[in-house]
Amino acid sequence: MTRIAIVSKPSKPELIRLLPELVDWLREHQFEPVLDRESASYMVGPAAAYKGESGSLVGGLEIRDRVDLPTAKPVLVIVLGGDGTLLAVGRIFAPSDTPILSVNLGSLGFLTEVRLSSLFPTLDSWCADCHAIDERAMLHTDLWRGDVCIEGFEAVNDIVLSKSAIARMADFAVELDGMLVARFRADGVIVSTPTGSTAYTLAANGPIMVPGVDALVITPICPHLLTLRPIVIPGTAGLTLRIEGPKGGQPNSTILTVDGQQAVDLRIGDELRCRRSEYAVKLVRIGGNGFFEALRTKLKWGER
Repeated sequence: MTRIAIVSKPSKPELIRLLPELVDWLREHQFEPVLDRESASYMVGPAAAYKGESGSLVGGLEIRDRVDLPTAKPVLVIVLGGDGTLLAVGRIFAPSDTPILSVNLGSLGFLTEVRLSSLFPTLDSWCADCHAIDERAMLHTDLWRGDVCIEGFEAVNDIVLSKSAIARMADFAVELDGMLVARFRADGVIVSTPTGSTAYTLAANGPIMVPGVDALVITPICPHLLTLRPIVIPGTAGLTLRIEGPKGGQPNSTILTVDGQQAVDLRIGDELRCRRSEYAVKLVRIGGNGFFEALRTKLKWGER
């Protein structure tokens, strides 16, 4: 049977009513739901309290750890949450090429455009193939320590290099395709995709980029030099960020965060090598271009 995965945000009382309705709707339309553990917690019966092995059938429902959901090979992922939930799911499912239908249960919902009241009409449109796929480029980053690649990361929005809570300003070097761009001192640096241009980098006075633009933006956070402004670079470029200070500071006084959800302590001398990812997040869209509508309605862009 064709599977559809469901991922839910925690602590959303409205899902106690919605999840059983959604499961029934999917089965009536010949789909088999696969739930992450959070989604199962909203169901009635054994599934709600299940703590066992991922992939088990409980009360007729298949329950998996969120990171294991792609192995179920669903044709669609329904995300019930806010932008943060979507970012986490996007990183998990991007390698599988699975489209995501995101339903806004958060406070802003810039990426999650579908309202809860529109969920079932939107699913009807998806079943009728009356939808478009909005592909969002991702950012790949490798953390190098000396001659060793410590770890690789995929980001939907951005990576951020920032000082820890009690650290001084850090010293950074930025290189583009092997050429030095700048050395500077700042509270941090953001490398953002076009999708992430309306997130943290926007708050740091970075530019808004239309999602389809093949580019990345580098935005210093509170730089020591007032002339240091955000810069847009080609998406095909190879970008290197190197931690050069603070001199004499604590060895782990700089932190790497990925989409604001993964955090890694950095050391002086570490390099972050960034490039456009080979993966993309595929978002199901119904109707017109929601990006500009979101700019107008949620960011009040262009209003007097």
